[in-house]
Amino acid sequence: MTARDKLLEAAVKLIRTSGYAATSVDQLCAEAGVTKGAFFHHFTSKEALGVAAADYWSASTSAFFASAPFHDLPDPVDRALGYLDLRIALIGGPPEAFSCVAGTLVQEAFRSSAAIRVAAEASIMGNANALEADLDAAIVQCGVSGTTGASLARHVQAVIQGAFVVAKTQPEECAASLAREQLAHLRRYFAMLFGRENQEE
Repeated sequence: MTARDKLLEAAVKLIRTSGYAATSVDQLCAEAGVTKGAFFHHFTSKEALGVAAADYWSASTSAFFASAPFHDLPDPVDRALGYLDLRIALIGGPPEAFSCVAGTLVQEAFRSSAAIRVAAEASIMGNANALEADLDAAIVQCGVSGTTGASLARHVQAVIQGAFVVAKTQPEECAASLAREQLAHLRRYFAMLFGRENQEE
């Protein structure tokens, strides 16, 4: 692993655990096991590291979800529900184990750093965009009116990010179950919207 990758892995860990503002360059270097000179060789500033961390997070999570088995399901409704089932299954442990790096970054820096806001938007909306085709197909198949795949995909991300924020307000032992509960409500909404109320979760 290169020094740059070590720094990005350290950024993912520390931003999820402590937040962007509270994470210093010295802490990033110590966590990554690299020198400060190595940091500034790869990144011109902490802001540049924040942008790169959002991009790194986006690339790794996009690859993970793109290879998930739910894509092989022939029915678009099953694929949409399968995505939500996977998101629910991924929630466990303390919030820093399941929360979103891009979401954490943009909550802290949306006013102070336009570059980080744009990178975080690309990450979060990239996840939303990946759902659009399945949701559009499910809408057509089920004769749903009054919405679009793009709108529903944004709603999915809003619930996921909101669930992570609410989880952070709770004691560690309650955080994951509360976040899973919010996504379970979203899954039930999708099941009702697409006429799958009796489908087991």
